[in-house]
Amino acid sequence: MSINKRVLFACGTGIATSTVVSNAVVEAMKERGINIDARQCKATEVRSELNGMDLIVSTTQLPADLPVPSMVTLAFLTGMGKAEALDKIEAALRG
Repeated sequence: MSINKRVLFACGTGIATSTVVSNAVVEAMKERGINIDARQCKATEVRSELNGMDLIVSTTQLPADLPVPSMVTLAFLTGMGKAEALDKIEAALRG
């Protein structure tokens, strides 16, 4: 049975890097039974875009006091630690 979650992907410009990460995570989570409604934004826009989100995944530092679970990772750009990052994302979404 699939579950549906909303994830905000953030990067410096809200375009290229967040698109790469979003595409990788959406596809991987689909294989794990999680359907993601993905949104993208600049890291500076996170506070105004987080309403209704289940998780924030960013490639750049985020404020520590966000009311939504978040993680910062470069694993989808470097390839290093990608499986571990996907496991953490899945755990956060199923949590």
